[in-house]
Amino acid sequence: MSAGCTNCYAMNMARRLEAMGVEKYKGLTRKSGRRTIWNGVVHEDRRSLEIPRKWKKPRKIFVNSMSDLFHPDVSGSFVADVWQVMSDTPRHHYQVLTKRPDRMAEMLRDICADPLRNVWLGTSVEGQDVVHRIDELRQVPARIRFISFEPLIDSVGKIDLTDIDWAIVGGESGRSARPIKEEWIDDIHDVCRQHGTAFFFKQWGTWGKDNKRRSKKMNGRSYRGQTWDEMPAEIQL
Repeated sequence: MSAGCTNCYAMNMARRLEAMGVEKYKGLTRKSGRRTIWNGVVHEDRRSLEIPRKWKKPRKIFVNSMSDLFHPDVSGSFVADVWQVMSDTPRHHYQVLTKRPDRMAEMLRDICADPLRNVWLGTSVEGQDVVHRIDELRQVPARIRFISFEPLIDSVGKIDLTDIDWAIVGGESGRSARPIKEEWIDDIHDVCRQHGTAFFFKQWGTWGKDNKRRSKKMNGRSYRGQTWDEMPAEIQL
């Protein structure tokens, strides 16, 4: 979809799960040199829709950690069924992240014009060339809107975070990770302060504050001398 997809963990994870015999990941990826690439196959996993109903204790659920729910090949009926499950299980909090907030906004006008209180909707913005997604996210009916600036691989420039409740920032990790620069983080942090947007710094990733390559664990997640775990004010998980 965009540059942030290049080193996506989900492709390697899908290949491993297929090798382990997990049926729903069969045929999704293939090897191209040293890289794993996606074959363009979309599976609608309807069996998983019933799982949250069985969880009695409240959970925080990242709905599509291995996919994009608003890919063009995902049917409107499937998205509607996902929303029905989330509506039927208000004890859980759900987070839905997409690189296609324009399709999200269009579909939800018909599926759920009134936002669900327990559903947070977000989009990924990895650099300046996709900041238009922020404007598109503002058109989405949601109680909580969030931006995942991860992996942050370029400056996002001057952005408007009006009506954006939460910003997550993080560097890329892995063998082919691209560096993150502290001034890019500074720009996002400062605009969060201007708009009252909660700021969450997830990690430096493979490249540290000093621009040296290490494990993401060694580089840690301290920024400006502290950790940043802010959450939206309306709903604290």
